Amino acid sequence: MRYVLGIDGGGSQTTAVVADERGFPVGWGSAGGANHQTVGLERAVQALAQAADEALARAGLGSRDIGMTHYGLAGADRPRDFEILNGGLATLPFHPWSVTSDAWMGLRAGSPQNVGVAVVCGSGTNAVGRDAAGHQVQIGGFGYAFGDTAGGHHLAVETFRAAVRAWQRRGPRTRLEELVPQHLQRPNMSAVYDDWLDSGAEIPLSLAELAHQAADQGDEVARALLREMGEELGMAARAVLDHLDPWPGPVPVVLLGSILQRGRNPGLLNALAEAVRLSYPSAELKILSVRPVYGAVLMALDALGLRAESGAAAAYRYEEENSR
Repeated sequence: MRYVLGIDGGGSQTTAVVADERGFPVGWGSAGGANHQTVGLERAVQALAQAADEALARAGLGSRDIGMTHYGLAGADRPRDFEILNGGLATLPFHPWSVTSDAWMGLRAGSPQNVGVAVVCGSGTNAVGRDAAGHQVQIGGFGYAFGDTAGGHHLAVETFRAAVRAWQRRGPRTRLEELVPQHLQRPNMSAVYDDWLDSGAEIPLSLAELAHQAADQGDEVARALLREMGEELGMAARAVLDHLDPWPGPVPVVLLGSILQRGRNPGLLNALAEAVRLSYPSAELKILSVRPVYGAVLMALDALGLRAESGAAAAYRYEEENSR
C-alpha cells in the first residue's frame, strides 16, 4: 500500500491528512496558521511539521512511508514566495513534494476536470482559474493596498469600524455597537476605543463572526458589509474569467474558505452570484462540500498517477458546513 500526504496551510489553521492510494484518509493532524507572509517562514514550517507529524502518528506511519506530499499554502502566490517556501519545505522529511497556492487545491477538490474558477474567502482572499487549454491566472491575495476588499481580516476591521462609527454617530446605528464590546470583554465602545488606541493591538479576526451574527439578527449594517464582500468576491471571479479563454458551456465556480463554507450568509452568496453572472450568466457556483485538504491529497495522488476512488471524497466532508 502506498501513502500520500496532503497539507492545507491556511492563514489561521493548518490541516494535514495521510491518505492511502485509494484516497481514503488514515490519519489527520492540525496546527496553527502556515502563511509565511503573516507568521514568517520559521513558524510556517513549524506548523506544517506539527500537523504532518500528528497525522503520521495517528496513521501509525513514518515519513519514509509517504510516496508524495502536496502542500496547498496560503501565501504561495508569486515566484518570490516559492523561492522562500522551497528552502523551508526542503528541510521537512517528505520527498518528493510539490507546492501550490491553497486556491488551486480548492479548484482540484471542487472541479473533477480541474478547470474553472476557485474563489477563496477565509482569513484572507484569493481567486484563481484554469481553462481547458491550460491557461492559468490568479487575482488578488495580497491585501487591501493591492486591491483586495474581502476575507476575514478585512471583515473584522470593517465590523470594528462600523461599531466605532455608530458609537460616534458618524454612521448608522447597528447592533455591532453592543456586540463588539461584549465580544472584546469591555463595558462599552468608549473603553474599546481607548484600549485599542493605547495598545495598538490588532483587530481580532474573531470579529468577523460578529458580522454574521448581527446579520442573522437582521442588522442592516452587518448585512451590507457581507453583501459588499460578496460583490467583491464575484468581481474577482469575473476578473479571472476575463483573463481566460471563452468558456464553451457552464462555468464552474468553486467557493471555499471558512466564510463561504461555514458562514454561508445568503446576502453575501447572492451578491457574489449576481456579480459573476453579470458577465457570465452560465456560471455554476458550488460551495465546496469537502475540506480543501482533499484537493492536496488528490494532487499528491495525481503526481503518482493514481486516482482516488469515488467514495473517498465523503471521508473529507466539512463536518461544520452548516455552522460557524
